[in-house]
Amino acid sequence: MRVLGIETSCDETGVAIYDTETGLLGHCLHSQIELHAAYGGVVPELASRDHIRRLPLLLKQVLSETGLSAGDIDGVAYTAGPGLAGALLVGASVAEAFALSAGVPALPVHHLEGHLLSPLLSANPPQFPFVALLVSGGHTQLMRVTDVGDYELLGESLDDAAGEAFDKTAKLLGLGYPGGPQLAALAEGGVAGKFRLPRPMLHSGDLDFSFSGLKTAVLNCVSGGSWRGEQAADLAADFQEAVVDVLCAKSMSALKQSGLNALVVAGGVGANRRLRERLDEAARRRRCRVYYPEPALCTDNGAMIAFAGALRLAVGERGDGPAIRIRPRWVLSELKPPH
Repeated sequence: MRVLGIETSCDETGVAIYDTETGLLGHCLHSQIELHAAYGGVVPELASRDHIRRLPLLLKQVLSETGLSAGDIDGVAYTAGPGLAGALLVGASVAEAFALSAGVPALPVHHLEGHLLSPLLSANPPQFPFVALLVSGGHTQLMRVTDVGDYELLGESLDDAAGEAFDKTAKLLGLGYPGGPQLAALAEGGVAGKFRLPRPMLHSGDLDFSFSGLKTAVLNCVSGGSWRGEQAADLAADFQEAVVDVLCAKSMSALKQSGLNALVVAGGVGANRRLRERLDEAARRRRCRVYYPEPALCTDNGAMIAFAGALRLAVGERGDGPAIRIRPRWVLSELKPPH
């Protein structure tokens, strides 16, 4: 079964084709970083308009690169939420129209389910059950993943997500958009340990997170001064180390409490080099293993949507017919195993 996947939840347009027998056939991705850089963040209306411009071109490109035509597609999966309403509408409209014209089913997919399952696309995928650390600009959650659609929330951020804290701290240091990757790059040249930054909720006894206080601590450090060069790099390194300390400690606690020995890391922050180093070190000490998506699949992409949709379409799950339904706010716990 060949499934076309479409992702337009925020500022990346992704299109991919997944074959349930041979795997990922091809995927194309367009990032809107340059478009939003002048504004210091995502402008929803501009994001929607750019999806409209890019999506037909990416569809044509992925079909051309895989040597397929619309008639070779057996189903369409698209991100229905959570995300920006206008951006979701673009992807949903194109997906439903494509499916209707081709006479194939279309299935709305939860964006976070795509992230959770994306490491299964790797050459050496994890086996169910596992603990998943979903860490991105909008979400920081620990989940027990027993099977497709069987997700138990173990802990989550009570305020800012880790990626959001990275972006806000980058702004405090005068870095451009996207702030998270720029802060991580700045931290590479810094030396951690020069600033006494807090590790919020590190010893809370639960698996929840909080990063707003850490961001405030950075604000207190930079207030009244201009931060550049070595001093800014050291502060960036200390901030990054504080976030990584908490993420690693909570992830290892989740493995211990669940009795599992496999951790899956998904979401854009999962590409952070320092986070990967520390998680791998901690896992070796516990004789556990950490699984990551391929680097190209860490950010929002059509491949993870095609894959998640294919798993459900292959067992007969279908959408509600040719209707445009999106859910900008969609709780992952509402999902059920495929039927």
